[in-house]
Order: sequence, then C-alpha cells, then structure tokens
Amino acid sequence: MTSPESPNRPAAELLAELFETEGAIYMASRRDPAGCRVGLFGVPYDGTTSFRPGTRFGPAAIREVSSGLESYDPQLDCDLEELAFADLGAVAIPFGAPEPVVAAVKAATQAVLHLGLKPLMLGGEHSISSGAVAAVAERYPELALVQLDAHADLRHDWLGNQHSHACAMRRCLEVLPSGDLLQIAIRSGTRAEFSELRHTGRLVAIERMAESLAALRGRPLYLTVDLDWFDPAVMAGTGTPEPGGFLWKDFAVLVDELRHHQLVGADVVELAPQLDPSGVSSVLAAKVVRSLLLLLGQ
Repeated sequence: MTSPESPNRPAAELLAELFETEGAIYMASRRDPAGCRVGLFGVPYDGTTSFRPGTRFGPAAIREVSSGLESYDPQLDCDLEELAFADLGAVAIPFGAPEPVVAAVKAATQAVLHLGLKPLMLGGEHSISSGAVAAVAERYPELALVQLDAHADLRHDWLGNQHSHACAMRRCLEVLPSGDLLQIAIRSGTRAEFSELRHTGRLVAIERMAESLAALRGRPLYLTVDLDWFDPAVMAGTGTPEPGGFLWKDFAVLVDELRHHQLVGADVVELAPQLDPSGVSSVLAAKVVRSLLLLLGQ
C-alpha cells in the first residue's frame, strides 16, 4: 500500500481508503477536494472517556445543525459560500484502543495536507488531537500549538492509559518539535499539572490571550478547541463540564487576533450532543467550526 505522501497517488483512491462519506455534510461544503483550500473531517471516537460518554456523536451533530446557521459571518465579514472547502467525511477508525485511532488520524491528516488542504478535524474526544498535530508538525516544524480547554490534559497517563483524553496535551508535546504550547485560561487540573503550567509559562490568563498570541504572529499555528472551555451555561453537551468557563464574546476576541495569524490546522473536540437536549451546544460547536473554516481559508 502506498502512503498518503505518495506524490502520484490519485485523490479519489486516497480518500476512499481513509474516509467514510455516509451522512450529512457541513453546510456550503463539497465532497470533491479539487480546488479547495480547507479539508473538514470527523473522528467519531470516545473510547477513553472517563466520565460521560457520547463524543462519538459530535461530528454528525455539528454537521446536522450547521444548516441552521447563516453561511455569512459578520465578525469576519466572510461567507462560507465564497470559500471552497471540502467535507471529506469520517476517518475510518478501528473500534477499541486509542493507539490505532491516533495513527489513523495522523494518516488522514497527512492525506489532507498532501491534497493541498488545511485540516479542520471534528471530534470525538481530545485524545485524537495528537495524531493531527503530529502530521501538521511534520509539515511545519516551527508549528506552535494553542489550546482552549477547561482542563490542562497534561497527565502522563490516566486510568492506565497514556492516550487518554486526559493526556491529550502531554502526547501533543511529544510530537511538537518547537515545544511551543499556549494553554489559554485552563481552570481544572491536578496540583502537579498547575505547577508545570506556571513553571513553564504556558498558562495564559484570559485577559492576556490576545497579547500572548500576538507574539506568535508569522508562525504556523494549530488551534485545538476542547468545547468544555466554554461555560456549562452555554455548553452543557460535553462529557466533563467545568463551571467558571467562557462565553462567545471571549472566543470572538480570539477570532479577532487569529485574523493576523498563519492558521494551518485546527480541531474542535468533546461535543457530546445527547447531553444537551436543547441542541444549543451543537449549534455553538457548529458556529465555532464556521469561524475556523473562514480563518483557515483566508
């Protein structure tokens, strides 16, 4: 079998092997990646969930509710109808342990990059991020990583599993050559995790978010958004809700700053839609995705 990086491999063959395309697609997207700038794909996996499961339903829920949003974003003054982007479907993942899933995510992200697209991944739980970050960091060795999250995710292992969603950033650091990680307004973790955050200077207060990010202008940037960064009042549909979170206006500050950055990849993870019968959490997640699509496509 040829690899995703094989220069002469037909796109259709590559996509058919790596992605499943049944179900809804994100509004204004297409299936054919030809001529596109961004490649959206889902990873319906929650095999290491430690509290409330259901993030495997996140990618489908985001797609299904996306048509309830306008394609035009007034903050960015851009319209998805004017952006060529592809919804490639769901990564074909094995059932069970996370290690093969992370490997499949890396291969899929490599394929997206090989097709000349910027990857935007929908989770699924946060353990999948290290696969995508590894692939993007191979393409951009100076890559910096920015994390929105309620939790530090710096555990070396959790419940005997080194690829738990509670270890997401620890695993990302292992595949990030630059070691540059900004963890924005983390509000939950162990004493050891917070000691590391403060000692390394990676912990960024919400008031300093734009200022800290400004120092990374000109660098390739990957953004990982764990939706539990938002307050449970507006994001009830997540497996590990944490009071004291943030609202859309706080995310909008980030979006304004990211307009000045070279965003080369992103993910949106940890939506568990069945935990919010109102559907508001899914709509919020879909709106985050709209902003990121437009930022990646700029």
